[in-house]
Amino acid sequence: MFDTFFGLPLHPFIVHATEVIVPLAAVLVVLTAVWPRCRRWAGYLPLGASLVALVLVPLSTQSGERLEARVGENDLIETHATLADGLLPWVIGLVVVAGALLWWNIREKRARIAASRESELPVAARPGSRWVPIMLILLALVVSTGTTVQAILIGHSGATAVWTEDMGAPALSGDGDTD
Repeated sequence: MFDTFFGLPLHPFIVHATEVIVPLAAVLVVLTAVWPRCRRWAGYLPLGASLVALVLVPLSTQSGERLEARVGENDLIETHATLADGLLPWVIGLVVVAGALLWWNIREKRARIAASRESELPVAARPGSRWVPIMLILLALVVSTGTTVQAILIGHSGATAVWTEDMGAPALSGDGDTD
């Protein structure tokens, strides 16, 4: 994998894409789970966003390892790397739930079509099938919350690792300090 992009480390570029796509996928999964109209509208979008997140997370980790090799290790970077290793299982869970939601959406559509032809209750409205959407909502909430919290912790630890030394340094004379 490439290490730099136009002379700059590749990690910040990939990480910023990851920090946008991962929470976006989590929000789409929750909206799809709790809002039937969104579920009908979104179609494959939550699964697609989750799959993009699934690709970006290992790319972020690999580029971060390359950057770590260039700048060296310290406790802040080690904390950041440890937290980053915990995101992939959450995103895998997000993909699984997004796939299950897509399956449920397709099943609902087929049931509505069949019900309109035969004027009977759709499969989703029959007794015994109420637990599926409830479980999907619960799973979506758990996985999306875990994914988002983990992404925030990783982003915060990464920002802390980057900015702690720079922000803690005393200001240079002539930088607007009036003593």
